[in-house]
Amino acid sequence: MLQGFKEFITRGNVVDLAVGVIIGAAFNQVVTALNEKFLMPIIAGLFGQPNFDSVLMFHIGESAVMPGAIITALVNFLIVAAALYFFVVVPINKMRKPAVVEEAAPTEDVVLLTQIRDLLARQN
Repeated sequence: MLQGFKEFITRGNVVDLAVGVIIGAAFNQVVTALNEKFLMPIIAGLFGQPNFDSVLMFHIGESAVMPGAIITALVNFLIVAAALYFFVVVPINKMRKPAVVEEAAPTEDVVLLTQIRDLLARQN
């Protein structure tokens, strides 16, 4: 039973998942700072408030219906998605991209072996 647990824990995808969760938690602070301290003040400067919650707001009786809160949530989602894409996905894809390797001319022995292979193939 302990051996199975050890195999489970050391399996690559479990370790990758754990690292992803930890990195995600740390990256959350970066995205939150970008959102709250940089982008939302710009939105506040343009629209007079740091979110869209009161946009299209209306009242039904004593209750306030705020469809703008959905817009705020969508903007926050797009900010997080863009930050992940540009700061995580793009750099990792560039690191994973294989380097272009120029093919060297075949050596004399490879050329000779290729000729022998072709001759044997013609004879059969």
